[in-house]
Amino acid sequence: MRSTRWIDSLTATVAIGALFGATMFAAPAQAATRSTSRPLTEEQRIADSGYSGWRLKWANVNQIGRRNLCGGLDFYSLNRQIAMGRQVARQVLDSARLVKDPVIAAYINKVGQNIARNSDARVPYTFRVVDSSVVNAFSLPGGYVFIYSGLILRANNEAELAAVMGHEIAHVAACHGAKQASKGDLAQLAMIPLSVMLPYGWAGYGIYQAVNAAIPLAFLKFSREDEQQADYLGLEYMYKAGYDPNAFVTFFEKIEAQELHQPGSPSTLFSDHPGTNSRIAAVQKEISTILPPRPEYLVDTSRFDSVKHRLELYESGRAVPLPHNGPSIERKTQSSGRHSSNDKPPVLKRHNFNTQSG
Repeated sequence: MRSTRWIDSLTATVAIGALFGATMFAAPAQAATRSTSRPLTEEQRIADSGYSGWRLKWANVNQIGRRNLCGGLDFYSLNRQIAMGRQVARQVLDSARLVKDPVIAAYINKVGQNIARNSDARVPYTFRVVDSSVVNAFSLPGGYVFIYSGLILRANNEAELAAVMGHEIAHVAACHGAKQASKGDLAQLAMIPLSVMLPYGWAGYGIYQAVNAAIPLAFLKFSREDEQQADYLGLEYMYKAGYDPNAFVTFFEKIEAQELHQPGSPSTLFSDHPGTNSRIAAVQKEISTILPPRPEYLVDTSRFDSVKHRLELYESGRAVPLPHNGPSIERKTQSSGRHSSNDKPPVLKRHNFNTQSG
């Protein structure tokens, strides 16, 4: 009897020990599972990105505004860059036809200044709208940015417009124009290169035709790396300003479709630049690796819709309403319908990070 009791006690002890041991060893496993499901820190995201060189150096969006992207460039001071850009900008203003509607100009300036405040900008920015159906934009050293009316009309929402403007702001922030100018004849300021956004081929030709300034086509392009950097930084800037970075992708996809339907365009002019497919892939990788996910992004505003409609009237020669000088309410919207009613509640685009495109 005593032996039986001892065996029963031993069995119970072993069972309790096994249960306790299982619980003890299961707890760390559960804790490990919980820890891996936590959002990655910025340092972890950067370390896992696989980036190197300037991509790794500029990967931390929390450092925007504290980075010197023009390192190693001491040939031109910032004041000299502004002076150079101003001189060429005057040539553009003398020869190009600008959209002179104050409402449109003020809106583009507001969007641009917001992105510039969330960039590595070290110079003041000036934004102008060129009256041309070309879907493009360009920038000059010293912060002079020109957006084409055709691009504004082609964008479906404010975030897509911000993607293009971020790209141009990045060219200036990284001193690409000044670097390119230092490689050529510095005495010929008319040969300062313009920043070309989309697409590299026929858009560069369109800029030349629309602006008609004394700037040779050979200088209407940056290097492949300059354009990659402008895409990379521009995406960071629009993200920092609160816009949905995926709008960068949707706009490029739109341009890719346009390229496929325009086989006669002079695309060989910029054959040394990255193609649209590779740019889309690079942007998607950046979104999925170094940009911390947010619960919501700004996609569109009622102001964009009203300005786009106003620009359509302007371009068609129809009567444009007089500017409203009183106070106005700008509402956030998800879609970009022709008009947004003032009683429409603000809606931001929310992301399901399990299905977000990378």
